[in-house]
Amino acid sequence: MATHAQQPGVDASRQTRMIDLIDRLAPAEGYTQSLLDGVTLMRSNHPLARTPALYEPSIVIVAQGRKRGFHGGHTYVYDAQHYLVLAVPLPFEIETEASPQEPMLGIALRIDPAMTAELALSVDENLPHIDVQPRTMFATPVDERIGDATVRLLEAMANPGEAKLLGQSIVREITYRVLTGEQGGSLRAALTQGGHFGRIAKALRRIHAQYDGELDVATLASEASMSVPAFHAHFKTVTATSPIQYIKAMRLHQARLLMIRNGLTAASASERVGYESASQFSREFKRLFGRSPLEEARHLKDVLSLALPVRVTAIERRTRVS
Repeated sequence: MATHAQQPGVDASRQTRMIDLIDRLAPAEGYTQSLLDGVTLMRSNHPLARTPALYEPSIVIVAQGRKRGFHGGHTYVYDAQHYLVLAVPLPFEIETEASPQEPMLGIALRIDPAMTAELALSVDENLPHIDVQPRTMFATPVDERIGDATVRLLEAMANPGEAKLLGQSIVREITYRVLTGEQGGSLRAALTQGGHFGRIAKALRRIHAQYDGELDVATLASEASMSVPAFHAHFKTVTATSPIQYIKAMRLHQARLLMIRNGLTAASASERVGYESASQFSREFKRLFGRSPLEEARHLKDVLSLALPVRVTAIERRTRVS
């Protein structure tokens, strides 16, 4: 049972209600698919050290415990006081603070690009124009309206009828609150901008969806209407890595998932995600995760909640909360 450790500056009754609801909806450790597509419940009963992870574009709200994301030389803290937003699919590193007495409890909402872009355009039409730079990710304070809407969403998900009839409208409301929040301008710029960021974001979505296919940097650059050097420069600005390293990370994360979830061998997983050389796959896998594919598979099988995974595309790919 989760305890109710109040965080400074957080409404106590709202936080207690949020903790109780997530504790009930996600009683087992790991990631639990909710009754709503794209909404995932998170629970970790133990601390987890810094490790590579893969997030989809998402809004991550933590009710108890604390997580830190590390990317591009910056640290992003998301806890009961701050939520995390990612505008693009992004491999980075994370660590989790949690304990059996005070588990990390949270909820992740996958960003629907079409719905969010539509809202962003509408918001921009009704707000004074402010020149804001798009941002790949940010952590920002949870305000009262986002907190209240999150509680209502959790309450709706506890009832199948309410989840079906009210859930998506509350998700839309939370998305709107994020877009109009303290750093919402950065997300609106990322989703609606037609410049370099928007073209790189489109390339990232293609890589995310077609990681197992032919992904030639020159072709990606051409599709983005950029020269290869310009594509490299703008790609690194958005992701803090090169196109080749991003594609490798995407494939390696997917291969790890296939080994753990589907029981594939390293050779089969490497071929499935687009590697032609099993030895190259093993070298690059160990470089990213610090273990060989076999060692990583054994390690994660010891810590995964295997009864929970439901949806392959969920945040952090449904491994134990890291």
